[in-house]
Amino acid sequence: MELTLLGTGAPNGLPRPGCPCAACAVAVGADARGATAVLIDETLLLDLTPGAAFAAARAGHTLGGVRQVLLSHPHDGPPVEVPAGLPQPGRVPDGRELTLLTGHRVRALAMDAPGTGYAVTGPDGQRVLYLPPGGSPAGLEEGAVESYDMVLADVVRRPDALARLRAVGAVGPTTDVVAVHIDHDVPPGAELRRRLAAAGARAVPDGSTLVVGVYEDVPDVPRRTLVLGGARSGKSVEAERRLEAFPEVLYVATGGSRNGDTEWASRVSAHRERRPGSWRTAETCDLVPLLKDDGAPLLIDCLSLWLTDSMDAVGAWDDAEWADGGERELRARVSELTEAVRGARRTVVAVSNEVGSGIVPATASGRRYRDELGRLNAAFAGECEQVVLVVAGQAMVLRG
Repeated sequence: MELTLLGTGAPNGLPRPGCPCAACAVAVGADARGATAVLIDETLLLDLTPGAAFAAARAGHTLGGVRQVLLSHPHDGPPVEVPAGLPQPGRVPDGRELTLLTGHRVRALAMDAPGTGYAVTGPDGQRVLYLPPGGSPAGLEEGAVESYDMVLADVVRRPDALARLRAVGAVGPTTDVVAVHIDHDVPPGAELRRRLAAAGARAVPDGSTLVVGVYEDVPDVPRRTLVLGGARSGKSVEAERRLEAFPEVLYVATGGSRNGDTEWASRVSAHRERRPGSWRTAETCDLVPLLKDDGAPLLIDCLSLWLTDSMDAVGAWDDAEWADGGERELRARVSELTEAVRGARRTVVAVSNEVGSGIVPATASGRRYRDELGRLNAAFAGECEQVVLVVAGQAMVLRG
């Protein structure tokens, strides 16, 4: 099958008409996107948008051979004019299957938001899944579907849809995931490509023709990532965002509950509410066994609190204990941790504070902690495929 993406943007396009935001301001050239519409083998059109015939012509195609036009979501605003010779658009009821004379089969999937998803099987047996904007399949069961060759989905706004598809095997290692319905949620260009790559997805310009089943060199999701940043820099949000598109994540909270500390409890609650409901949480500083085990992706938040716990355990705050074996024991703990990271087979995203660029602490214990955290961050980063520094909510890739 061949798919031509006549548009890849949100229903209002990108930039949005009259929108003054920064993302819309830089959405020019190849980063400008019309509303998403997909032409399959010049026979099937998914979503009719204004200017679809001109978009097809610009891409070197025609709508003259289209035999079916299907809508995936409610179209707001004035009715879209149907070009002469094109069939009237319609929607397939959820669960029903439509067979075209060309040999294409289209099955309608129920969504958890207004709209319909379409699973298209071509005459050669290749399978494509197209999801509406802001939609995720409802009622999926593990093992109920085979892996799709290509998925077109609203990856930026609904990464959980990709996680659901991965959980049931509908998206596998060879599935080509292409982002569509792209809006102004993320600045276009490098930042969009970086976020999609972290989810195992990619974006293409309007007018691109994709051949289903052809290998695409999408960057592999890093197995080990360290996210650094200062206080309230957005480092935890960046770490969580990297795993939103994956199911059954184990969130490792190293800070504990700190009984009686209401301010800390409020912080923990805010973090918990932000995480997907399918994630599990473990409150522990015993990281080595988790890193050595196989299993779901691991999100560790954060290494700086792990270090505090370790320094407490070795008596690092007392100069005499520190000199009498405490320093040596801490070095051994850090070495054991980094060796476990080196051998980890599961996906790991770890968060840590970057404190070396601020004011020199006034106390010896503060300076000791700063120095040891710098050493831990450097050792941990040395075992990671990707290292990211977050400043003012903006992620800068230092490695990978």
